Amino acid sequence: MPSGGLTAALAIAVLGSALSAAVHALLFKRDPRASLGWIAVSLTLPFIGPLLYFVFGINRIRTRAKRLTADDSELIRHREGSGAPEALAQVDRVALLPSDGPTPETGLPGLVRLSHLVTEMPLRPGQEVRMLRNGEEAFPAMIAAIRGAQKTVYLATYIFESNASGKDFVAALGEAQERGVQVRVLLDGVGELYSYPRVRRLLSRAGIRVQRFLPPRLFPPQFNINLRNHRKILAVDGCQAFTGGMNIGDRSLADAEGRRSAADVHFELLGPIAHDIEAAFRVDWEFVAGEELPPSEIPTYRPGNVYARAVLDGPNEDLDKLESILIGALGAARQQVVMITPYFLPSRELLAAMKSASLRGVDVTVLLPGKNNLPFVHWASRNVLWELLHWDVHVLYQAPPFIHTKLFLVDDEYVQIGSANLDPRSLRLNFELSVELYDRDFAAVVRSYVDDECLPGSRQVTLEELEARPLWQRLRDAGFWLASPYL
Repeated sequence: MPSGGLTAALAIAVLGSALSAAVHALLFKRDPRASLGWIAVSLTLPFIGPLLYFVFGINRIRTRAKRLTADDSELIRHREGSGAPEALAQVDRVALLPSDGPTPETGLPGLVRLSHLVTEMPLRPGQEVRMLRNGEEAFPAMIAAIRGAQKTVYLATYIFESNASGKDFVAALGEAQERGVQVRVLLDGVGELYSYPRVRRLLSRAGIRVQRFLPPRLFPPQFNINLRNHRKILAVDGCQAFTGGMNIGDRSLADAEGRRSAADVHFELLGPIAHDIEAAFRVDWEFVAGEELPPSEIPTYRPGNVYARAVLDGPNEDLDKLESILIGALGAARQQVVMITPYFLPSRELLAAMKSASLRGVDVTVLLPGKNNLPFVHWASRNVLWELLHWDVHVLYQAPPFIHTKLFLVDDEYVQIGSANLDPRSLRLNFELSVELYDRDFAAVVRSYVDDECLPGSRQVTLEELEARPLWQRLRDAGFWLASPYL
């Protein structure tokens, strides 16, 4: 091809890729700021801009994941009728609970209804829930559950280390496999890279079926650095489950000497909610492995008094469900809200809900780690804290070690647990699992944990402290805040 023709072809390719990326961002990005940013990047950086958009900006999971979850009738309850009047009429006929269960005695009936309509998941009565502090309590309980399994063990986690704690889990899973228990392990394709040697090799040697969720690779190309499976699930026999924010490995041992440790909480749930948590695993497993796992029976035994609902959130048709519930909970609060998270980069909508609750007289408290394992997230969050402090939202930094706990408490009767952080990565890019819990007695346990273990040693952040930052810190914090959608 003559040089002139080659130049023309190259120019057409550059222009075509830029226009294609810009049009895709215009049509499919829901946030106008994100859409405008990607359009600018695509049009001003030849080849590089469209490549960046291809790697970081496109949600490739929506179509396949939506088709899969739509076919799983246990997780998604579609309403009859397609017209707007019919859909609105159907809302009034939606049952908040299975017909054989009473509604919870709660001062938050609007939140019960909102969550049901947003998630289309049942609020199940009769759960027993136990809080487990750090790996010292959580790991022995989880391993005991694996060793006591009769039929199935399903484990999904973001980070699964191959150190001593991880090897204990591998041994227990291998023993269960040898007993004839059906064992499946799902690792995130990026999260597994946090540990070397890879635990996947140890699991495979033990004869355990293990899959990775969207691992980055060159051949065939797959560059999903975002869109991670951040869910933490251990489901045993369809009647016992563990979830929360804790990864598997020595770093979750808060008392481990000489290691990079993190304090955290995890939760054991007994009762019908375990079936819904198991179903979340089965959907993810079918997505990556193409294997349809048979569902366990929904337990009829109700060991406790807690009402629970599973909330699935992710960059598919579940997008924004969790944030909608968080905003609804802030709107429903009458007395107090406590939010504990390791990573705090809230959206404008969530910020507005927090400020609105404070202006109504609700005592809103945010607990953040004073020592963060990701300093740039800490810096970015500082750029927005003044806005909350100005409207009397309380912000406290917890004393070291790094606090990885994720908890949401409303009016000492509603607790939300799970894997999600309060940042764009969790609320927009990751697949997350949370569980809503309605019960005053369990809320009192969480309240005691906050009062006895979180608040002591914490220091309150003041507006004067933030305003006293030198200019270079303000510029640094604001710069990282601009990048907050990708941190």
